[in-house]
Amino acid sequence: MNLEQAVLEKFRQLPIDKQQELLDFAEFLYQKTTTKSALLSVRGLCTDLKVDITEEDIAHARQEMWGNFPRDIV
Repeated sequence: MNLEQAVLEKFRQLPIDKQQELLDFAEFLYQKTTTKSALLSVRGLCTDLKVDITEEDIAHARQEMWGNFPRDIV
């Protein structure tokens, strides 16, 4: 019997609520082992949010935030 068969056999012996708990744990372990690529831009940061941000939107936000910031510090 290989590892997969042994796990499946034990899985089948568990009550339904424990089977769900084991599935949740397996999903947790899977998520923990998969690596996500680095997000290098604001657009990349917003990809999962399904927000469409243009370069113009970013430039406008920067201007609003920093437009009145004094350039010369004495």
